[in-house]
Amino acid sequence: MEYKPITPFKRLVDAAMLQHQAHAEQELPAERPDKYEVLKHLTDAREAYDLSDRDLAILQALLSFHPDRKLESEGAMIVYPSNRSLCARLQGMPEPTLRRRLARLVGAGIIVRRDSPNGKRYAHGLGPDRVAFGFDLTPLVTRFHEFRDAAESVRRSAEQHKRLRETVSLMRRDLAGLAEYGARQMPFEGDWESFAALALSAARILRRKLGMEDLTALAEALRDALDSARDILEFAEPKEMSANDAHFERDIQNSKTDSLESEKEVMKTGRDGEVAPGEATGGPKPETAHAHQADEKPVPWPVTPLRVVLACCNEIQVYADGRRPIRHWHELVRTADTVVPMMGISPSAWDDAKARMGPAEAAVVVAAMLERITEIRSPGGYLRALTAKAAAGAFSSGPMVMALMRREAA
Repeated sequence: MEYKPITPFKRLVDAAMLQHQAHAEQELPAERPDKYEVLKHLTDAREAYDLSDRDLAILQALLSFHPDRKLESEGAMIVYPSNRSLCARLQGMPEPTLRRRLARLVGAGIIVRRDSPNGKRYAHGLGPDRVAFGFDLTPLVTRFHEFRDAAESVRRSAEQHKRLRETVSLMRRDLAGLAEYGARQMPFEGDWESFAALALSAARILRRKLGMEDLTALAEALRDALDSARDILEFAEPKEMSANDAHFERDIQNSKTDSLESEKEVMKTGRDGEVAPGEATGGPKPETAHAHQADEKPVPWPVTPLRVVLACCNEIQVYADGRRPIRHWHELVRTADTVVPMMGISPSAWDDAKARMGPAEAAVVVAAMLERITEIRSPGGYLRALTAKAAAGAFSSGPMVMALMRREAA
């Protein structure tokens, strides 16, 4: 007569233990998972089950005693290594530590104890009459989908955290650049010192490991500051520029040498038109005014004011309608429509860029590309690569414009 024990040897029983026992008694699915796939999911979701790296190392050692890669053999679902054997496979882990970690795995319902009458781990009999006492791995099969879903949730959260951190970093860089420009061009129109201080404070905060709440709060503060800075630069009355002032970029000093070097790589491409690894990208501004007609996803307005764009991108003024200076965003977009075929960019690539980036943002990119057209091997491939980044939410034209500004200042 076969009987599976429920209570552990000389240990107290609690409600959690009985619940985990119920998991082990569930009917096993027809398709059994790979034991190392289960271990991978649990490794990613370890915080959800309050497991440490040492707990998972012990679980890996227990799985090594299972004879098959898939957890499918009924009789072999119970492994019965001694503590000495487990410690040997764990590079000499002390037995007291091993016992504590095994108890954590049992408490989390990852494994179940099947203790013998005397508490020893062993097996006897052959074939269908085989009886084993030790650690039951059945919960790894019955809870596999739960472990997988928990791991996927953790991975999604990690990806969202990474993207938000990248966006905050790029917003901080844009704010620092606009504060520097505004302080030199219209020092009495805005509180540029506060904007610069916020950008510097954000750089210091980003050195720490921040949670989603802290990153979201920082992003909101930077977004408000960027809105204010752009409004000031967009609508404030600019000071009259002389012949020397027309090259205001020469007044900009090299405040950050490493930033300068990285920005100089932004327009370089490889033989096949792919974007070079050194390309600087930026996150999109959340406010949108256009929507992609296919999937109705919002597309961003440029973070950089039009005045700054035109000051850095002089070449596109040559192609303006009627040879009149460009003064509005729609005029820049119309001029870019004229320039794109001359640059060798296909209509499909240009339409896709306007749909993904927004017409104004795409026009800024074309104007910046026109400034360095001799350095770009494949303008169409370059624009498609930037469009792909924009579709992933990992691009803004701000760094391209700042790169041109610093290039003139160098």
